[in-house]
Amino acid sequence: MIKLSVIIPTRGRASLLSRCFDSILNQSFPQDNFEVIVIDNGSEDSTAEVCKSYAEKFVNFKYLYDDRPGLHVGRHLGMKNARADILVYADDDIRAFPSWLESIDESFRNEKTVLVGGKCLPEFETQPPKWFEYLWERNEYGKFIGHYSVLDFGDEIKEISPHFVWGCNFSIRKQILIEAKGFHPDKMPDGLIKLRGDGETAVSDYIQARKFFTVYNPKASIYHLVPAERLSLEYLYERNFAQGVSNSYSDIRKSGGAVKSSAAKYFKAFKSRVKIIIKSIFMNRNILEPQKVIEKGNLDGYYFHQAEAAGDKLLLEWILKQDYFND
Repeated sequence: MIKLSVIIPTRGRASLLSRCFDSILNQSFPQDNFEVIVIDNGSEDSTAEVCKSYAEKFVNFKYLYDDRPGLHVGRHLGMKNARADILVYADDDIRAFPSWLESIDESFRNEKTVLVGGKCLPEFETQPPKWFEYLWERNEYGKFIGHYSVLDFGDEIKEISPHFVWGCNFSIRKQILIEAKGFHPDKMPDGLIKLRGDGETAVSDYIQARKFFTVYNPKASIYHLVPAERLSLEYLYERNFAQGVSNSYSDIRKSGGAVKSSAAKYFKAFKSRVKIIIKSIFMNRNILEPQKVIEKGNLDGYYFHQAEAAGDKLLLEWILKQDYFND
C-alpha cells in the first residue's frame, strides 16, 4: 500500500540529486509504502540519466518531464500522478533524516492533521560569514532564517503556524491541497521573474483561515544545502528581490488587482529605513550591511513587480488566475 508520495521537482541540478536520493533510500520507512516522483522542469544536464540510474534502486520510482516554466508545474504534475493521499514535497537540495518518512506517516495518523513539517537545518558547503548568525530570528516556536529556508523549532512535537512549513519539507493531504486550489507560481527561470507568485503561501493561508491542524515533528526533518555562492550579499539581494515580487503578487491578489500608489511605496520605503536604523542601534553592527541589502532587494522587487503589473494586462490576468493546475 502506497501511503506517501514523495514529490521532487528539479531543474538543471543533477549534481544534487544523488545525495537527496541516497537519503531517501536510507529511510526507516518501508519502500513498499512510498513512491518517489521526480518532475524534470526542463533540465539540459544529466538529470534524466541520474534518475534512470536510481529508478532501479527504488521499489516505486517515476520520472516525469515537463518544461513549462515554474515550480508549480512540477508540484501539480506530481500531485496528479501521486497514488497516495499524503503528498511529501521536497527540494532537490535536501538530505532527509532517516526517520523523515516514518515520522510524517505517524503524524498523519491523527485525522485532524493536514500539514506536517520539521527542522530544516542548514548544511553549509563552506564556512558561513560572520553576519549569517545575525540573520536568525526567533518566535514562540524556535529560531529560523526565512532567507535560507532554514528553521529549528526544537525537539518536541508541537502545533505550529502553517506559514512555517516551507516548500523544501512540505507534507500535505492531497484533498486539502486541491481545496486550497493548489500552489501559486514560484522559482521562475531567468527572464520570467515577473511571472513569479507566492508559492505555497496561499495554501498556508487557506489552512490557517480554517484553523486546520499543522504539526511540527522534529523527526520529520531535513538538511537543506547552503552552497558557497549563496553565502554572499549578492545572493541576499537576489533572494529578497524575488521575495519582493512575491509580496507584490500577494498584495495585488488580495486587493483584487489594485496596484499601490507612489505615496504608499515611499511610505513603505521610509518604514524599512527606520527598521534598519533601529536594528543597527540595538544589535551588533554586523547586521547592518546584510540588513540594508535585504531591505533594498525586497523593495526593488516589490516596485518592479508593481510597475510591471500596472503596465501589462496579461500579467495582471496571470496574477489574478483562480488556480494554476493546468499552467
